[in-house]
Order: sequence, then structure tokens, then C-alpha cells
Amino acid sequence: MTDYAPVTRSIQDEVLAFLLTAPTPRQTVDFHASEEAQNRLRVLLEANRQGALNEAERAELDEASQINHFVMLLKAKAQQALQAA
Repeated sequence: MTDYAPVTRSIQDEVLAFLLTAPTPRQTVDFHASEEAQNRLRVLLEANRQGALNEAERAELDEASQINHFVMLLKAKAQQALQAA
């Protein structure tokens, strides 16, 4: 699967850059990865369903899954903070 070039800024880079802005709980809840990153994830997921990922792409998908899990937890905590305020 080499028809789609890797994203120049990974989802990890996007999340780290976002966190460095010291976002408010509302901004955290509203955070979404860029369209480019979301498209890349869709491509990787489809290739995974077809069993067509190479080793680097599998590692990229695994990292994106871990980041997604972290962001979901972060958003849940931010939502709790909003509700408590």
C-alpha cells in the first residue's frame, strides 16, 4: 500500500501541538484532528481491513489508535470538568 503518502504532520504531532496551547476544557472537548489526519486514518483502516498494511503502516495505525484512546480519555476528563463548573 504505497499509493498514499504519509501525513507530513502526524496525529501525534497535532495532539502535542494542541496540548502546548494549554487548552481550556471546552477547547479540549471540541478538539478534532485535521481532515488530512482523519483521511490518513481512514486509508490505514481500509488497508488494514484488506490485510494490505506494511510494517510501517501497521505501526502508524497502532500509534494513531493509542493517541485516539488518550484523546478520548482527555476529552472525558475535560467534560467532567465542564460539568463540575
